[in-house]
Amino acid sequence: MSHAEFQTQSSYRWVIVAAGGLLGCIAIGAMFSLPVFLVPISRDTGWSVTGVSSAMTIGFVAMALASMIWGTLSDRWGPRVVVSIGSAVLAAALALASQATSLIEFQLVFGLAVGGATAAIFAPMMACVTGWFDTHRSLAVSLVSAGMGMAPMTMSPFAAWLVTIYDWRTSLLIIAALAGAVMIPVALLVRRPPALEGPAAGASPDGEQQSAMSVGQAMRSPQFIILFLTNFFCCATHSGPIFHTVSYAISCGIPMIAAVSIYSVEGLAGMGGRVAFGLFGDRFGAKRVLVSGLLLQAFGALAYFFVRDLGAFYAVAAVFGFIYAGVMPLYAVIARENFPLRMMGTVIGGTAMAGSLGMATGPLAGGLIYDTFASYGWLYIGAWGIGIGAFLIALTFRPFPKAKAEPAPLPA
Repeated sequence: MSHAEFQTQSSYRWVIVAAGGLLGCIAIGAMFSLPVFLVPISRDTGWSVTGVSSAMTIGFVAMALASMIWGTLSDRWGPRVVVSIGSAVLAAALALASQATSLIEFQLVFGLAVGGATAAIFAPMMACVTGWFDTHRSLAVSLVSAGMGMAPMTMSPFAAWLVTIYDWRTSLLIIAALAGAVMIPVALLVRRPPALEGPAAGASPDGEQQSAMSVGQAMRSPQFIILFLTNFFCCATHSGPIFHTVSYAISCGIPMIAAVSIYSVEGLAGMGGRVAFGLFGDRFGAKRVLVSGLLLQAFGALAYFFVRDLGAFYAVAAVFGFIYAGVMPLYAVIARENFPLRMMGTVIGGTAMAGSLGMATGPLAGGLIYDTFASYGWLYIGAWGIGIGAFLIALTFRPFPKAKAEPAPLPA
């Protein structure tokens, strides 16, 4: 590679990061516009709030099931094709959902199609970014994740503003048009990592000992199974606290508007956490930072058990948000350090599936705990226990041994 080509690639990798962050922000933001539209949809159609909300549950399940499929297709076809298809399907699904005439139609279109299309962005872009970076990899992945984390602070207020001017159908249609107009052109900027282009694409770019590994062997390896289980337990740890803390704060006598602001504090802290953990991961190693973060996350969840006033809620939300958002991008970095680049989409898609399934446990578990005990206390104690489990599982992770260079033959 000439010096000019190296300089071009070195610069273009940051274009990939920016594209991933923007695509993720709009896709996640479009999906999470549903909570903003919840009451307007219910009032306009007569559909129950529970019925409309269940479209989000279906969306999480669709994201989980579609993550590995899109990731595998990304390995085969390249990320540009998959992300372009996902962007087009997302825009079309949002437009169709805005015209739904029955609850079941809305649930299926918004849940299955929007949730499934959103999954086409996350795993392929994370896999793509890890392949573009040999240095600053943790920071790059964290910046893409930070872009996705911007969704509640950008797309949600935009959706709230739209619905004050238009009805929910027109508002959702405008978001569909925005998704199509921005995401499809940005998707065309996405390129395969240079190591997967050209005649050497089949070879392992890092010369890893596991370069001959098949996808099936990778899925059955202890390394993948441990990453999968760690991500599931990690997301199950913070899922309940994320979903139920506003209700818990209200039960402590905090007014609803103030209680909702706890989410904003958590989200803002999470933005800083993603960047900070990315820098820590580059400096100290992704696995070491992940293990430490998981232990801190467990005690962050438990800290909610002891708070009652708004100031204390803000303090815990800032720490908890900083940690749980920070650890999430590190799974992609560890995957890249241990598996061949040619199957990154499949591996990261698999860990993303585990995370989505873990996220799906919190709302249900918290509801059952509150109905049983008339208190959220055991939710936070349970989250602490699950978090300790995630920490212990992560401790057992052992990287694949690196290939040793062959000794030079002795002279005859």
